[in-house]
Amino acid sequence: MLHAGHVALLGAARAFGDALVVAVNSDASVRRLKGPERPAVTLDDRVAVLAALGVVDFVVVFEEDTPLELLRVIRPDVLAKGGDYRPEDIVGGEDVVGWGGEVRIVPLLEGRSTTALLDRA
Repeated sequence: MLHAGHVALLGAARAFGDALVVAVNSDASVRRLKGPERPAVTLDDRVAVLAALGVVDFVVVFEEDTPLELLRVIRPDVLAKGGDYRPEDIVGGEDVVGWGGEVRIVPLLEGRSTTALLDRA
């Protein structure tokens, strides 16, 4: 479920470079990671909403549990994640730094959470 926190993260991430590529877990990947009740929104809908945002240049879907292989193919100059991550815990972060890129952490927008939205619903 896309919320204002995601929009803020995407806007900040887009400012780090010339193009923003958003990697999206497939539905099967989300189920493996979050449980059988997820995703709350189908892959097609998640991709459509992301692609409609002006800050997003490309949306790429990955089937694996992490985007590591995709990152190794795309080789981004900047890997951005939300403030609930530590740089050393970000999948692919070491790879990105290894080829001369950087990892950036974007502070979370207070009080915005997909899990909290689902719990309230």
